[in-house]
Parts: sequence; C-alpha cells; structure tokens
Amino acid sequence: MGIMFGEDGFPIGKKSTGGNYRVIVIDDSQFIIKQLSQIFMSRDFEVVGTATNGKEGLDLYKSLSPNIDLVTLDITMPEMDGLQTLKAIREADPNAVIIMATALGTADAVKEAIKLGAKGYIVKPLDREKVLERVGQIMK
Repeated sequence: MGIMFGEDGFPIGKKSTGGNYRVIVIDDSQFIIKQLSQIFMSRDFEVVGTATNGKEGLDLYKSLSPNIDLVTLDITMPEMDGLQTLKAIREADPNAVIIMATALGTADAVKEAIKLGAKGYIVKPLDREKVLERVGQIMK
C-alpha cells in the first residue's frame, strides 16, 4: 500500500496519490468505535463508516467497496461475529485489508482470523501508539 509515516514514526492517513486512507470501524462497543475513530482521525485517516454488528458492517463494506483501505473488526459481536464477517468481506473482496480488534484471551479466534485472511490484530484495551504502530506495519 505504501503508507507514509510522520517524523514520529507513526503512519499518516494521507495517500501519496492524494486523498486520505478510508477506514471502516466495526465493533459492538460505541466506546471502542469512538476511540478507534479518534485515533485514526488524529492521523488524517478518514473514518467513512462505523457499524455495531457484523451484518451491518458487511452491508456497509459492500455499499462503500471498493473505496475502503482498511477495516477494523471486533471478534465478539451480536448478529454476526467477527470471524463470519471477515469471511464474508473476504469473499466479497479478496484484497480487503482487515485488522481484528480483540480482548485478551481470544488467541484461538485470532489464529483463526489470520488463517481466514485478517492482516493482523490490535488488543483491547486500546493503546493509541500500539494501534498506530500495528496499522503502520500492516499497511506498509
């Protein structure tokens, strides 16, 4: 993807070709949605949509695709969990860049998510620097 980095070593949400990296945040916690959105927007990423369950997230992804650069996806959600949503998004778009958001203690689910095509994961509770560091590694 060729993401650019600031002098602080963290990724910048601006594309070298112009425009911003477009992100969808899917999580059943409004607090996490707000936290991730603030982290991304603080670095000029554009949060183009949020969803509170997997079905809503999948519909949102399909409606905005192919103009999505990154999806953060919670593993444990109502209606359609993160693994089902991951599978469905990857079927719709095999090139989708998806980072799982997980609480500690879901190591098996994270391994499964990586097998299904997730590019990596971030751990809750969220740490701004760790989130940005992981996003930078994945989008390099």
